[in-house]
Amino acid sequence: MSHAPEMKRNNIRFSRRLALGLALGLVLAGAMLPGAAQAQEAKRVNVVASFSILGDLVKQVGGDRVSVTSLVGPNSDAHVYRATPQDAKTVKEADLLLVNGLGFDGFMPRLVKSSGSKARVVTASTGLKPLEKPKGGHDHGHAHDHGKHDPHAWQSIDAVKLYVANIRDGLIAADEAGEAMFRANADKYLAELDRAKAEIAGLLGPVAKDRLILTNHDAFGYFAREFGLQMQGARGLSTDAEPSAQEIARIVRLARERKAKAVFLENVADPRIAEQLAKETGARLGGTLYSDALTDEKGPAPTYLALMRHNAKTIAEALKD
Repeated sequence: MSHAPEMKRNNIRFSRRLALGLALGLVLAGAMLPGAAQAQEAKRVNVVASFSILGDLVKQVGGDRVSVTSLVGPNSDAHVYRATPQDAKTVKEADLLLVNGLGFDGFMPRLVKSSGSKARVVTASTGLKPLEKPKGGHDHGHAHDHGKHDPHAWQSIDAVKLYVANIRDGLIAADEAGEAMFRANADKYLAELDRAKAEIAGLLGPVAKDRLILTNHDAFGYFAREFGLQMQGARGLSTDAEPSAQEIARIVRLARERKAKAVFLENVADPRIAEQLAKETGARLGGTLYSDALTDEKGPAPTYLALMRHNAKTIAEALKD
C-alpha cells in the first residue's frame, strides 16, 4: 500500500505551519523594534512658545504632531522674564519658535541670537491691526516698553482666530506631511472660538453698562472693546514697575467720577495695587482675572478658552446689581 498521499498531506500541513510561524515571527519582531515605536515620536515638531497662552494655542492646532515648551510658564509674568542658559539651549534645539510680537516678548530676538538657533520664527499677531496704547498709558521707560501699541491681543477672540491661522501656516511650513491634520485641528478650534465668543457676549451683554472696571495693568483693552466694557489699569501696558502716587490719584479720581463698580486682581500682578484702589474708591474686589498667563492644570484657567470663560464669568458676577 502506497503512503504517498499521506506524506503529501503532511508536507502541506507542515508548509502551512511554517509559513504561519514565519509571518507571526515577523509581526512580533516588528513590534519589538525600537524604531517602530519611535517613528511617530520622531515626526513631532519641536515648538518653543514665548509664553503659556501661545503654548496652548499651538497644542490645539498641532495635536500629536507637536511637542511644545513655553518659556514663560503658567502663572508667570512675561513682562519681568529673564532668560536662563537652559532657555537658550531649549531655543537652539527648536524646530519652530512662536512669538506674540507687538513688543510683548521683546526678549525673544536677543535669546534667539545668543542661542544660535536657526529655527523658523512665527509671529502670531502678523496681520493684526493693534490697538493704540491707552490714553495716559505708559510703560515707565523700562525694558518691557511696548511702544505705541497694546500687545495683549489674545484678549480678543477675533484676534486669536488670526493667531490660529498664523500658527497653522507655520506648522505646515515646518511639517508638510501634517498639513491635513493641522488644517482640521485649526478648523475645529476656530469653531470652538466662535462658540466661546457667543457664550461670553451673552454673559456680559446684560451687565456691560457704562461702568468702569479697574485692573492692575492695561491688559484688557481688546477684551473691553470686543465685549463693550470700560476697563482701566493702574499700571500701563506692563507690570514692570509700580505706578506713581500721582498715577494712583488719577485712577482714584476717575473711578469716583465714573462710579467704578469693581476692582480685579490679576494672577501675574502684585495684589496690593488693586486692594489699595478698592479701599480708596469704594469699589468691590471682584476676584482674580487671568491676563498674561494661564494657570497650571489644577487652576481655573489651564487653557486659553478656560481663561476667557473664567474672566467673563468673574466680571459678570462682580457687575451684577
